[in-house]
Amino acid sequence: MNHFARRTAAGSAAVLAAAGLLLAAGCSDENTDKAKDAVASATSAIGGAGTTTEPGMGGMTTTPGSETTPGSETTSGSETTSGAAGGGAAGESTTISTPNGDITVSGKVYKKYVAAGGANSPLGAPEEAQESGPNGGQYQDFTGGTVYWSQDSGAHIVWGEIREAWEENGGANGTLGYPTSDEKDIPGGKQSDFTGGTITWVNGETTVTPK
Repeated sequence: MNHFARRTAAGSAAVLAAAGLLLAAGCSDENTDKAKDAVASATSAIGGAGTTTEPGMGGMTTTPGSETTPGSETTSGSETTSGAAGGGAAGESTTISTPNGDITVSGKVYKKYVAAGGANSPLGAPEEAQESGPNGGQYQDFTGGTVYWSQDSGAHIVWGEIREAWEENGGANGTLGYPTSDEKDIPGGKQSDFTGGTITWVNGETTVTPK
């Protein structure tokens, strides 16, 4: 910023000096033309040394030779969030450093992940990149469970014994299909609902009930 200010000040001085030549030129056509050329040259030099501001980006300026991505923020040494991410319609993402490398969570899966508490929740860190599910859906595995999303069912978490039973029955590709609810409490245990049935875990026993 200080570098640009010095360049601008120098350019302004050049314009003022050229303008002085124009005033001193008098009535001579030759002197007047030379002074005008000096003013034009100094003004052009300033135009090439400034910054550009793009509308709709909160007044963000970009200096020549550098690049700034709007909506991007580094939250820590291990996690980076961005407001301009791909991989989903939500337009947000986070990249987390894991033993398997940097893994990005994005789109609808990202929104569900954040709502659940992110890396500090029982879901933990992502284990692998987001993948495509049947019928245009998305899913991503985490150390403590999986987030599944589809246009019709929304984003939901499947984990524990219910997740194991669901995957044994084909997961989203099986007859049960995508989850339509998060795991919820029922008398004696837990239950998750799916497009094609339910899975309950009661008193240590898992029961799959297709529709």
